[in-house]
This record gives sequence, C-alpha cells and structure tokens, in this order.
Amino acid sequence: MTLKNRIPFELSKTESFFEKLGEWIGDVFYDHLPEAGFELRDEQVYMAFQLEKAFKDKKVMFAEAGVGTGKTIVYLLYAICYARYTNQPAIIACADETLIEQLVKKEGDIAKLEKALSLHIDVRLAKSRDQYLCLNKLDKLIIGSDDEAFSMVHERLPHFIHGNQSMQSFEKYGDRKDYPELTDEQWAKIGWDSLEDCFTCENRHRCGQTLHRDWYRKANDLIICSHDFYMEHIWTKESRKREGQLALLPEHSCVVFDEGHLLEFASQKALTYRFSERVLEILLTKLMANDVRENTLYTIEDLLVQNEQFFYQLKQSAFMNEGSDKLTIEKNAAIRSHGKQLLTLINTLEEELVLESEMYTINEYELKIVEEYLEQISFSLSLFLKEMNGITWLEDNDGERTLVIMPRLVQEIMKEEVFSIKKPYVFSSATLSENKSYDYIAHSLGIEDYLSCQVASPFNYEEKMKIQMPAFSSQDISKKCGYAFEQIVHTNGQALVLFSSQTDLIAFKQFCHGKRLSFPIYFEGDAEISTLVSQFQNEKESVLCSVHLWEGLDIPGPSLENVIIFSLPFPPNDPVFTAKRNAVTDPFSEVDLPYMLLRLRQGIGRLIRTHEDKGIVHILINKEEDRQVIEAVLSILPAEVSSDRKAPSKG
Repeated sequence: MTLKNRIPFELSKTESFFEKLGEWIGDVFYDHLPEAGFELRDEQVYMAFQLEKAFKDKKVMFAEAGVGTGKTIVYLLYAICYARYTNQPAIIACADETLIEQLVKKEGDIAKLEKALSLHIDVRLAKSRDQYLCLNKLDKLIIGSDDEAFSMVHERLPHFIHGNQSMQSFEKYGDRKDYPELTDEQWAKIGWDSLEDCFTCENRHRCGQTLHRDWYRKANDLIICSHDFYMEHIWTKESRKREGQLALLPEHSCVVFDEGHLLEFASQKALTYRFSERVLEILLTKLMANDVRENTLYTIEDLLVQNEQFFYQLKQSAFMNEGSDKLTIEKNAAIRSHGKQLLTLINTLEEELVLESEMYTINEYELKIVEEYLEQISFSLSLFLKEMNGITWLEDNDGERTLVIMPRLVQEIMKEEVFSIKKPYVFSSATLSENKSYDYIAHSLGIEDYLSCQVASPFNYEEKMKIQMPAFSSQDISKKCGYAFEQIVHTNGQALVLFSSQTDLIAFKQFCHGKRLSFPIYFEGDAEISTLVSQFQNEKESVLCSVHLWEGLDIPGPSLENVIIFSLPFPPNDPVFTAKRNAVTDPFSEVDLPYMLLRLRQGIGRLIRTHEDKGIVHILINKEEDRQVIEAVLSILPAEVSSDRKAPSKG
C-alpha cells in the first residue's frame, strides 16, 4: 500500500505533511465529525492544534483536558496519521489492563472514528503476560482437579494445540477476556506466572501469548497496552536482545500515555524485584526429585530450612498498614543475619548447579528456570541487605509470603531510557498539573523539556450534577454500607460504587449478600473486569463496585447516573507512600492531600461524560474529618454540595 493511499488525505512529494495534516484535522472537526452527528467543541479543536506542536517537534506534551473535551479523539487522529506517515505503529499506553479494552469496545472512540471517517484502523492489543493462559499450568491442573471450570477451558482450546495438524492462519486464544466466567482467583491458577520459562517451553510455538505477540507486532496503526507493559518493554528490551528474543514491542513512531499522571508508579513497578518464599520452596523441591549429587541435595535441604527461617524473621518484624496489603519491614540484626546466611547458601547452590548441568541428569527446562530464579533472588536479596535507596515491604497472602524491593526514584533511568529518544510523547489526562504547573510530574519522570496545554471541561456541572456529602463515624462501616445500599436501591441501580481499599469492597459485598434486588450488582474480582464493565454498560439497571476504576471508565448514558465514593481516597500508609512522605517537608499537604484530591476528581469525573448525562455523586466522609480537608474537597468540586439529603428522582 502506498503512502498516499494510507494517509487519509492527499499528500504530494513536494507538500509538507504537517501543513496538510493541519488542514485535514480542521476539516475533520469542522465538517466530517459534525456531519456524522458529533458535537463541535471549541475545546477539542484548541487541543488538536496544540498537539500538532508535539508531533512536529518530536517533544513531550502534557495535555490536560477536562472531562468531555474529547481528548481521546484528538490524540487518536494524530497518532494514526503519524503512524502511517512514519510507517511505524503508534503506542497508546493506558493506565492498566482493565482500561485498554475501553478503547476498542464496540461503543468506543476508535469504532466511532472508523464509522464517521470511513477509515479502517488497524488496532491491536498488547497485554501483559499474566493476561494469558499457560498451557503447562492448565495441563497439570486438569490431571489433579475435578473443577468443571478448568475442564471447560481445556475443551475450548483450538484443535491445533494438542493435535498433529499445524495452524493454517493466526488464531487468537488464551486471553483472560476469553474466560469471563472465571474469578481472578481461578485465573491465577492457569494464567502465566514468573515460574514459567517461556523461552525454553516446548509449547512455546502453540502458546496463545506467543502467537498474539507475533500478531500485534505487525500492527500498522495502533498498538494499545498498559503503562505496566510499556515499562516492562523498556526495562527488558536489552536483556531480551541478548537472549536472542525480540523486544516486547516493535519500533514505534510515538507514545500516548493516557491517564499519564500514573506513569511514575508503573515505572517503579517495572523495576521491582519479588522474592517469594513458596516459589523458592516449590522450585527446590522439584529439583530434589531429580538425580542430583549428594552435595547438591544437602545444600538444597539447608537452603529450604534457611529460607523458612528468613521469612519467619521477616514476618516477626513486619506490621500491617490499614488499607494496604503491604507490610512494613523493620530491619534488625536477626533479619540481616538470616538474610546473609540465605544469600551464601544460594550462591553455593548456584555453583553446585553448574556441576549438575555438566552431568545432564536434571531436566534442562527445570534447571534453567531454577538458575534464572536463583540469580534474581540473589540479586534482590543483596539489594535488600544493602543500605540501598529503595522501598521494601512484605506481602502475606494466605500464608504465601513475598519480599518486594522497589526503587525509590526513577527519574534518571526514565530520562536515559525513555525521554532521551526524540519522538512525540503525549501525556493525556484531566489531572496532570498541580496548581496549574507540570513541574512535579516532569521532575518525577526525568523530563526536562516539554510543551503543555490546558483545556477546561465544556459541561455545565451545576445544572447536570448534584453532589451530596453525608458524614459517618469512621468506626461505623455498617451505616456507610446501609447508606450506599439505600442510594443504589433508590436509583434502581445505574450506579458505580468506588472503594479506596479491597477491605471496604468486601465489607459492602457482605452487606449486600442475601438481600433481594431487582438488578444485579457486579463486584470487581468476580469475573474478568472488562466483561463486568460491558455488562454494566449494556444493562441499564445494574451496579458496578470497583477499587481500580477511578480513572478511564467511560460509561455515557443512563447506565451510570449515580456515583458513590465510599470514602475519601487517601493513599494507604504503606511503604511506597511512606517513602514519598519521608522525602518531603510537609507529608500531608505535599503527598496525602494532593493524591486524594486528584483521585477524587477522577472518581467524580466518571459521572458526566456527555452533554446529555446527569446524575448524583455521593461522597461519604468521616464525621471526624479535619476542616482543612473538607475545605480542600469543596474547592475542587465541579458543583456545589446539596443540602438536600434525598437523592434526585429520575427524569
């Protein structure tokens, strides 16, 4: 296909691409989209011509645009045209895995653009590895489990998986979204995890993850992924090349970070090391089943004992943080001593395995997994024992304990690995600035030179939105649950309930259990999240309860006319935010309050998505809340708080 045919406007060899692009963008917003039923928005047109500078000069752009400006349409138009002009796909990185489906759903902006402009947009999703089925884990589970859910997954596998015939054409399978009936807990048993060495796996060329990766790399226009996946691509591309593997993402023309204010945490997360007590135990126990030398066997036995003692000491010195599953570790002499002994034994075993590999008595696949995991543990444990500038915590999920080590600051690495490359990087969100300045986000990501634009929301919130702020005692969660339940009954569903913690969501779920309702309540975790979102959108009278959908959820129309914010979304007192607090002079006003206000603005923004939308927002606050906090909340609300405690009637 020629360049001329691919770009959606005429371009001769002597004409400037950006001049013609500007003319076409103007035609799209003033003529084509209004003719297709789209509303002409001055804010959207302004943002579009601001964004042109980022693409023309290959610079970072912070594009803060309020709800309803249509910012997604703007960045999609530029990304598609620029991808076709450069013959490299554009990357659209969304806040997390739960939101990447939002862009490609049948009611989404990409589908709307295709129809309005008669475009065929080649868009493909690139999901994290844990979003794919692992054939090895499924095969093992089928043998030892009588759970019908897993048998159904096995029966639905394509014929070429276990047959002798080859695959004639690309066949997509194994995506988490393909199994909406499985809970997150069930999926964890058959989804990919870090114990699976894909590079040496005998099912590699029949694996849904591998097949899908080959497919999305060939995208012409757009590849949509999560922030986490994009950062994993950045941190692993060099090591993958050394191992003879392709990078997770292909060469690309530009990157759009949707909900870009969340990128810093994704970059920290991608550099995080995880050391699991149970994983090491499983690997070493498997290794003992092989015909290993006596010295190796003794070393493994000593290592298993020391591993248990080390994690016992960690558990003894760790304490819980309310609203978080991250336990703070107080390093002491006992932890350091047991950690050093464990590290010595790991290094000894690594030497023993070199000798074992020369004797060819251990399964090569298992040996490679063990060697790689021991190397990772050795490195992460040495970081933990040093006085490193990092953040560490312990996770304990039903007795499965994991030591986590995260870097404190990432700006130097981001500056070197990402923003030193001259290409358009667009940050899009309704909440990027702090007091109209972008210095905070720019500094945290190592960005020194950037462009910015700010566009207000076009909606009349005073007319369309009613806000109520009922107060409850912090100790009386049952009354909060009762109020939330009463409100969703009053509006006959049509409600989104946002929680700041899993604990609160579970408490509300238990409160609702057994109560007879004429509409369904969907809880995050009970099924694949994008399926729950789709059901909520398409069933006018339903309720969606979530911990993670504060950003990016786009449900216009009558399916969502009631947003209940169960509590002010302050950050948890976990090690990550403790580190942030320790780095500033006034932790509450510099970390806790800005985070809460930003997240609150995002949550409120779920209600009004079009000029036709209307509804009510309930912000449940503590009676004991400080007046300074209440005033800060009132200052960012798009409409005044109503004194009427009754929810508005539907009309």
